[in-house]
Amino acid sequence: MDQPPVLQMRLVVETDDLDEALAFYRDVLGLTEQAAFTGEGDARVVILDAGRATLELANPAQARMIDEVEVGRRIAPPVRVAFEVTDAAGTTTRLSEAGATVLAEPVETPWRSLNSRLDAPAGLQLTLFQELESLEERARRPGFGTADDRDR
Repeated sequence: MDQPPVLQMRLVVETDDLDEALAFYRDVLGLTEQAAFTGEGDARVVILDAGRATLELANPAQARMIDEVEVGRRIAPPVRVAFEVTDAAGTTTRLSEAGATVLAEPVETPWRSLNSRLDAPAGLQLTLFQELESLEERARRPGFGTADDRDR
């Protein structure tokens, strides 16, 4: 099998307080440090492993619907970071205690995940999601699947 043309996605976030962001994302959320580099003039970068990456593209109607389900109003910026976690309620509490602002407590979504929304360090809005059913189970329900499934 040929290697796919894209091997990794990195979301690069500039932050004025790298130490605060590291304490939050590495030490509290639990992302592991993959690499770190320093350069001239106090230049620093730390690459955190967040597991598998996906790029979720949503049209404005879908983005509004997600905001309505998760938060009850339109609130998301054009880019929002979502982390799949094993315990949405517990992780929301831990991140709140570490300085994140909870915008919405965990709520079960129509797509069967438990989602919360937070404002977090480095100017990021986060969705934490805990899957309540497998992709295979979800794909059997109306409105879910892939574009290939809908084209048939």
